[in-house]
Amino acid sequence: MKKILWIQTVILFLGLAAYAQKPTTEYDKEKLEAARVAFITNRLDLKPEQAEKFWPLFNQYNEERTKMMDKVSTLNRESMQEITETRAKEIIQKRFSIQQQLLDREKTFMEEITKVISPQQAIKLGGVNREFTRQVYQRHRGGKDGGPKD
Repeated sequence: MKKILWIQTVILFLGLAAYAQKPTTEYDKEKLEAARVAFITNRLDLKPEQAEKFWPLFNQYNEERTKMMDKVSTLNRESMQEITETRAKEIIQKRFSIQQQLLDREKTFMEEITKVISPQQAIKLGGVNREFTRQVYQRHRGGKDGGPKD
């Protein structure tokens, strides 16, 4: 077990190091995804049998959530344009509908995922995922303060 955690940690840091060294805004999606998998697996202390069931559920949930968030972003961009009163009301209702879908999907995901991992692990998931995103963003920006790299 220690060997698996050590390998995951190495993969995480190699992935983050490789991503951080790229000077352009382009990134290697495979390396970033491998780093994310290692980071979350390590932080949630997922056992191999948990990880095997966890990742397909998480990836499906994440894909669906991303699609819904893209719809919200499209509506938000449209709302910044000159629109009629009627269209504004439609956009508000569509946003509420998508937000409700997001909430319903999250509830379903939590029901599914707590059959695979403990509720303690499930509750940590959101924070761990945000922490990974924050670390990648900070590395890309050049450090904790977001300033340029030396």
